[in-house]
Amino acid sequence: MLQADRSRSLAGNEPAWDQGEQGSLGDLVSYAFGFLRRQYLLILFVTALAVALSVIYLRITPPTYTGQAKVLFANPKAEYFQQQTILADSPLDRAQFENQLQILKSKAIAIAVINQLKLAEDPDFDGSAQPVPKLFARIRGLFASPKPPVPKREVRPDQGPDDGLIDAFEARLKADRMGYSSVIEISFNSSSPERAAEIANAVANTYIADQLNAKFEANRQATTWLQGRLRELGQQALTAEQAVNAFKSQNNIIAAGGKLMDDQQVSDFNSRLVAARAQTSDALARLNRFQTTLRMSDADGDGTSASLDAAVSDTLNSSIITNLRQQYLEYARREGEWATRFGRDHLAVVNLRTRMRDIRKSIIEEVRRLAETSRSDYEVAKQRQDEIEKQLAQAVSQARTTNSAESTMRELETSAKGYRSLYESFLQRYMGAVQQETFPITEARVISAASPPLTKSKPKSKLILLLGLFGGLGLGTALGFLRDIMDRVFRTAAQVESTLHLPCISLVPLLKEPKPKQVTREQQSDKAFEQRAIVRRSGVFWAATEMPLSRFAESIRSIKLAVDLNASNASNKVVGITSSLPNEGKSTVAAALAQLMAHAGARVILVDCDLRNPSLSRSLSPVAGAGIIEVISGRCTLDEAVWRDPKTNLTFLPTVKKKPILHTSEVLSAAPTKKLFDALRTAYDYVVVDLPPLAPIIDVRATAPLIDCFVLAIEWGATKIDVVQHALHTAPNLHEALIGAVLTKTDMQAIKRYDNYHNDYYSNKHYTRYGYTS
Repeated sequence: MLQADRSRSLAGNEPAWDQGEQGSLGDLVSYAFGFLRRQYLLILFVTALAVALSVIYLRITPPTYTGQAKVLFANPKAEYFQQQTILADSPLDRAQFENQLQILKSKAIAIAVINQLKLAEDPDFDGSAQPVPKLFARIRGLFASPKPPVPKREVRPDQGPDDGLIDAFEARLKADRMGYSSVIEISFNSSSPERAAEIANAVANTYIADQLNAKFEANRQATTWLQGRLRELGQQALTAEQAVNAFKSQNNIIAAGGKLMDDQQVSDFNSRLVAARAQTSDALARLNRFQTTLRMSDADGDGTSASLDAAVSDTLNSSIITNLRQQYLEYARREGEWATRFGRDHLAVVNLRTRMRDIRKSIIEEVRRLAETSRSDYEVAKQRQDEIEKQLAQAVSQARTTNSAESTMRELETSAKGYRSLYESFLQRYMGAVQQETFPITEARVISAASPPLTKSKPKSKLILLLGLFGGLGLGTALGFLRDIMDRVFRTAAQVESTLHLPCISLVPLLKEPKPKQVTREQQSDKAFEQRAIVRRSGVFWAATEMPLSRFAESIRSIKLAVDLNASNASNKVVGITSSLPNEGKSTVAAALAQLMAHAGARVILVDCDLRNPSLSRSLSPVAGAGIIEVISGRCTLDEAVWRDPKTNLTFLPTVKKKPILHTSEVLSAAPTKKLFDALRTAYDYVVVDLPPLAPIIDVRATAPLIDCFVLAIEWGATKIDVVQHALHTAPNLHEALIGAVLTKTDMQAIKRYDNYHNDYYSNKHYTRYGYTS
């Protein structure tokens, strides 16, 4: 399971920074406080910068006041003026409001207001159409010496305002409909509150005056046109009526009730003929039905139940047939019951059938009688119909003689009525236009005049400052969060454990010291060289024993404890210290761990297996003449190559790099190397090996059979997470033996900003209580 978890983490399936932070609400709050501790300086800086920019903007931006006037459009007219306007009234819609808004913002209204208020002489309109140059000029004015005032522009009376002034006026003017109401709000911006209200009221009054002038001009033109049109229509109507009367006298046409006498007679005969035809058709249909019933009865002999039912269905209004039908049904019921009880051949059943047959014959006889009656009715109706048709033909023949004259008369009457109706309609409109011309009204009126505003409309100081404050906080938080996300390095132990699925054994504090000087063989004493004593010129390597109560020493003890608790079969353990990249502090950890183990009384040997860059050998035995390469190749023995520390009895096997070694991985995986490590395992309690880094070369993979457990050194705040994941992913044979990771060069003050746990865990009061120092 551990192996699978590590594989998933190395494959990059887990997020890098906040995996350990995902969980309960407390973890989220803890992460939020940690984020604020890490990024509060950036957030405060961005917020202060945004507020400063807001203050500068408020300082350099001139105040703007807005005067607002409200105009009600399409107010109700007086009742005595309803239906008297020459223009057709229509319900208000969005298009009409848009038209009025465009009129309000038109160039004609702007020119009228500019000329009325003499805005061409107003210095507030100079350069207002170009706000950016004016703003820069104001900024320059804050730092420059005052300049003499610019003389006002002179405008000749015969010359209208220029386009720049009109554009500036239209840019400051705003007209909008208020919601779904019939009110239009007119707004005008100016640096003076009195001027803003004055111009807004002037625009409203000019708009209403323009509407009145348009109405008056339309009524005047309509009245003039209607006068001439009425004269023409009156003469045409009189001429058409005289032509109708003359035609009637000439053709002797008489009408009663608005219709000609011949037309009335034809209409009467036609109505009577329709009724007669309907009566004849009903009689014929009834006769045909009776005849059909009789034919069916003759075909069935004495008549079956089917023919009997057909007859009865058309003669239900006959009381005789109804009574016979009831008797027949009663006998049929008895016949069915007696046939079941006494049998079909019983005398009583046979008598019932005989009676039923007699009743059917009686019904058929009654139907024949009714058929004869229907035949008589049909003949009478047919004769009446023929007579009415003859009378109608005579009336139609008489009416045909007047058809031509009637058509002409109808045409003349229609023309006369049309002219008369049109004349009366135009006369009514003319009277309304005359009245409207004497009292013109408009659909708009001012319901709220503009007054000088008490406060400026732009810029809104509180809003700008709040936007600057919260915008700065938001931008600073976003930049801090972006900075946090892009910080793809290891900062906390929980981050190491959640990302790599490895226990974080220890956090090794950062120890600073000056760069060590190179030591030559001539500078070292001959006695020390012959005894091959380890050089103590780097205080970092020996800090664990020189400062046993320091945080550094305690962190190295944590590594030793993890090595001792490792479930290894070997009693004498070989510990490999490696890293992902060079200069991550692995050599320092290896040297400090080895000398701490030796200081505790164990037999320890420190082996430098970084064959390509033996930095540990250059620090502890800079003048060594033989090392692990010579021991493996057999050119010298182990005792001739090792160096010792007389204070801690630590043994060190260096690497002497006399020339570049091309096949270091083959050297480390060779049989002589394994034999050497078997000998070291037998002779010492601990074998601490300083290994090369994982990412650049593959030497560490070659040492996997030689090492009992590995410790991965990661430089705090410097090593990229992706680099470590890739390095471990390319060395799968190290997973089982890797006991944990160590964060080296840890800034113990800075780490408190990334993990609340370290605020208390690494607090000085806990260390000093047990005698520790920093």
